[in-house]
Amino acid sequence: MAHSLGHGTLRFIGAFKSSKIESWQSFTWRGLHFANPLGVAGGLDKNALLMRGLWSLGAGFLEIGTVTPKPQKANPGKCFDRDIQTESVWNHLGFPNDGGEKILQRILQIKRPYPTPIFVNIGKNRDTALPRAHEDYIHLIEKFAPVADAFVINISSPNTKGLRELLHPVRFQEFLRPVIAAAQNIPVLLKLSPDVTDDELRSCLDISTALGISGWVLTNTTIERNDLTKKLYPPDGGVSGRPLAARAIEMLKIANSHLGNQRQDKLIVSVGGVMSAEDVFERLRLGAQLVQIYTALVFNGPTFFHEVSYQARQT
Repeated sequence: MAHSLGHGTLRFIGAFKSSKIESWQSFTWRGLHFANPLGVAGGLDKNALLMRGLWSLGAGFLEIGTVTPKPQKANPGKCFDRDIQTESVWNHLGFPNDGGEKILQRILQIKRPYPTPIFVNIGKNRDTALPRAHEDYIHLIEKFAPVADAFVINISSPNTKGLRELLHPVRFQEFLRPVIAAAQNIPVLLKLSPDVTDDELRSCLDISTALGISGWVLTNTTIERNDLTKKLYPPDGGVSGRPLAARAIEMLKIANSHLGNQRQDKLIVSVGGVMSAEDVFERLRLGAQLVQIYTALVFNGPTFFHEVSYQARQT
């Protein structure tokens, strides 16, 4: 109920309140201007219904999706829950969305220039076989090229069976090479799982860098459970929020250290367990250029963007 009410309220706000993107730590990357570095993670606005509302809250950039070529429903059964004590959210949704064509038409209703950059998070339909997965991603890149400022390649969700198998080194290269090539001059970011080992993370960074990736989103939800979340949630599905923070920070540090001079103009987006203004500032100090939130809005409410902006200006 809270989820539905929240979406309805955001749509109402967006219809009547003008966009006011507050400026702090502004920067420009590959021609995209970010008035501030705090945005929303993929999964919040799956169907491009909340864009105006999120801009009115002060988001510095948006990530739409995950979008799949064909519409699909959520996985059967209960697939969403939250816990206040642990500040965590569990989901087993599996890329439910209205499909590429309908979502594209919604974005086309918003005229350029957009108030902020728009990232489009893309994935495969659950019935697309892994050897043909790249076809779904290429199809979406070609479809959304007129509206996307960047693409986020989602092969790290735990809720689409077999999806993470695309990270196997040989399959990973075969999949990623044509996907990056299809985007041409549009930046492509790779969203990585927090459940990869440190060595697997370094390997993914090396391979994707060699193939011309523009940057990374670190991280997605986790299948790992601590003592508390193990009792709260089923083993299937991913957990986000406070329990994910330590691993997200660790991956950010590893990426910065490992990339070194290869970092150049690559973009690193940190997401996972960002629950306070200090968490945002910490990720930026650790080398992320952009930070994303989702679960923080669940527990802290819609004023989060303005609160972070206020604290940023005080310092």
